[in-house]
Amino acid sequence: MKKQPKGNLPNTIVIGAGKCGTTSLHYYLSLHPEIYMSSEKELNFFALEGNWRKGIPWYRSNFQTAARIRGESSPGYTAFPEHQGVPERMHAIVPDARMIYMVRNPIDRIISHYIHQYSIGREHRPIQVALANPKTNQHVLTSNYFLQLRQYLKFYPKSRILIIPLEHLSQHRAETLKKIFHFLEVDDSFTTDKFDRIIHSSQRKGRKNRIGLLLKWMSDTRPARLFSTQFRMALGEILYRPFTKKIAQPELSEELTSTIRSALKEDINRFREVSGYHLSSWRI
Repeated sequence: MKKQPKGNLPNTIVIGAGKCGTTSLHYYLSLHPEIYMSSEKELNFFALEGNWRKGIPWYRSNFQTAARIRGESSPGYTAFPEHQGVPERMHAIVPDARMIYMVRNPIDRIISHYIHQYSIGREHRPIQVALANPKTNQHVLTSNYFLQLRQYLKFYPKSRILIIPLEHLSQHRAETLKKIFHFLEVDDSFTTDKFDRIIHSSQRKGRKNRIGLLLKWMSDTRPARLFSTQFRMALGEILYRPFTKKIAQPELSEELTSTIRSALKEDINRFREVSGYHLSSWRI
């Protein structure tokens, strides 16, 4: 008799975007009694550069639960063209999955993404240099929300994708979570005072020195991944503190801001049409 693989496949995936509150949303979803979110938040299974090579049995092993709704959150799933073919691989494995796509003010997201990359040593350039050539710059392209969404609409109907602006989750959390729970067809009246927490704010980011980077690397090793993402992040805020230097909020020049807005304008207007959100506060 053929041995049955352990675990189930997910049926809900938070596909991004990076630095748009996906960590907080992952945590909020995990609090719902009908929802199981993977202990390791970012499984990155459908990215060739991620964990695709580990195979479906490994992916299933992250969802050893009887919960009706099972999910993971990997912002790298909407980082086209850096990661290509993600929706195609996803549709081949979980064709009926529901997806949640978090977005935010594109300029704010770009700055937050830069701060994150700078804090972990993946970015060393001043922000004015790092964001040069916005039409081909991955920092900026990830904020091309229609470009990212279009990759999924080739394989999934729009009805399977819920778009949530971070501004809504931040300013109207109870209403927004109710909308998400309704989309997932779970009890949308569920609430808890833990919904007041904000996870992984960029305002607390610091530039890690060599010891801090070593600790960060250790937090991503297999033994460390036995603990939840939230636990490792909470512990990391304590352990990293002596080995980090606070990052001053970078500011874009008016000229570069104008150039980025121009590069994003057509995409964001098309995103408005598809999403149905006016998003006037974005000023693009």
